[in-house]
Amino acid sequence: MRKQGILLPVSSIPSKYGIGTFGRESYEFVDFLKKAGQRLWQILPLGPTGKGDSPYQSFSTFAGNPYYIDLIKLTEEGYLTKEECDSYDFGDNEHYVDYEKVYKARFAVLRTAWQRAKTLGVENRGDYAEFVRNNSGWLEDYALYMSVKKEFCGSSFLEWDDDIRLRKPEALEKYRRELSEEIRFYKFQQYLFAKQWRELKKYANDSGIEIVGDIPIYVAFDSADTWANPELFLLDEEGEPIGVAGCPPDAFAVTGQLWGNPLYRWEYHQKTGYAWWMQRIAHCYELYDVVRIDHFRGFDEYWFVPYKDPTAERGHWEKGPGYEFFQTMKEKLGDKKVIAEDLGFLTDSVMELVKRTGYPGMKIIHFAFDGGADNIYLPHNYERNCVVYTGTHDNETTWGFIQSRSPHERSFLERYLSRTGEKELIWELIRLAVSSVADTAIIPMQDYLELGNEARINTPSTLGDNWKWRMDKDALNDELAERIHAMARLYGRE
Repeated sequence: MRKQGILLPVSSIPSKYGIGTFGRESYEFVDFLKKAGQRLWQILPLGPTGKGDSPYQSFSTFAGNPYYIDLIKLTEEGYLTKEECDSYDFGDNEHYVDYEKVYKARFAVLRTAWQRAKTLGVENRGDYAEFVRNNSGWLEDYALYMSVKKEFCGSSFLEWDDDIRLRKPEALEKYRRELSEEIRFYKFQQYLFAKQWRELKKYANDSGIEIVGDIPIYVAFDSADTWANPELFLLDEEGEPIGVAGCPPDAFAVTGQLWGNPLYRWEYHQKTGYAWWMQRIAHCYELYDVVRIDHFRGFDEYWFVPYKDPTAERGHWEKGPGYEFFQTMKEKLGDKKVIAEDLGFLTDSVMELVKRTGYPGMKIIHFAFDGGADNIYLPHNYERNCVVYTGTHDNETTWGFIQSRSPHERSFLERYLSRTGEKELIWELIRLAVSSVADTAIIPMQDYLELGNEARINTPSTLGDNWKWRMDKDALNDELAERIHAMARLYGRE
């Protein structure tokens, strides 16, 4: 079945109080998707963000980001007052997230909500107890990790005292006792996150919209996952990484990309039947309907960079778990809807792995014009079983892409489209994706809004200006919805 969707991070929703939330504006975006004949809403990972505010460097692969909790709903439920919410400074820029201000204000106001929730007896509610019980496998470690992290002024667990860093039983007992109040606060945050997200997802599903989520292949080193499960990762006896993740040098990054995530002990995972991974993926399918597996090629081969190397240049390829991993996933979890993020340098073995799984890979229109007619990203070379994007969260916006083309690439693009008009080219590139044989087409919201690189989400291998863009509160209207819907109808995607 041909279908179509829009890529828009939750953080980019124009909610009140500094950042996108699961509040009214997200429900209005679902309504817009329905009017526009869309079937999919693709978002970025929902985990609590760490250094650099990246959703791909989260303090937990299971927990949710407390920034997305809608404060207005908390006022309706009696946990907060409007005056309390308005008394904090969440940043006054409607177009970009000020993460420092959001961080300081959000946790302060949520702490006020927690104090009131205790007086209202939230911990005695059946749904609260059920949430804590059903998620204890990760929630206990996460709440303790974040509480101890606060105790050590936000530092990574490598800088904690040895007893708790190495999880000595007496230290775990001590900190659970001394930090019990803080631990309960973090559990409360996760309860609110899960409740509000579940309600929004149900609204989307009832409206005929599926949620496409994202599972990063790696977890952050500074995370509850790494601290609580050191046996899963390539760490030494002191808990330090032996090697870290990244990508080799290429035309886009001459020293490679140094991500710094801990690598997996794949032999250990294999011996356990990939138990932790299966729990992680099953959790994703509680949050999302379709899961995009980030850096799919890492399951075939991954780039091993020696720990503390300043760049990724001295790395080397190591063999990943291969098809056995996905065979186990199908046996234990059944057939699931998956998108394989198979971008980057594609070897024959990577392409064979994607083909063997049967998962659709990704095609990026922005990658199509730097070669000739045999470029695999040109739509005339597609097979049906793929997902086409104009660009992803890691790309320029389409308007930015058009403006930055070399004369040769711009000439090829204009000849391929038989168009030369400036903003007209944005819609023609969208049309190129939507009209293709690809079963699924997903377009970033910025492209429909004809925005330039001021609205770019992320520039890989950079820090400081990413993950900030917010959509204008008046950006969506019926005219735009109908224009998008008309294209979906024309090409059989509604």
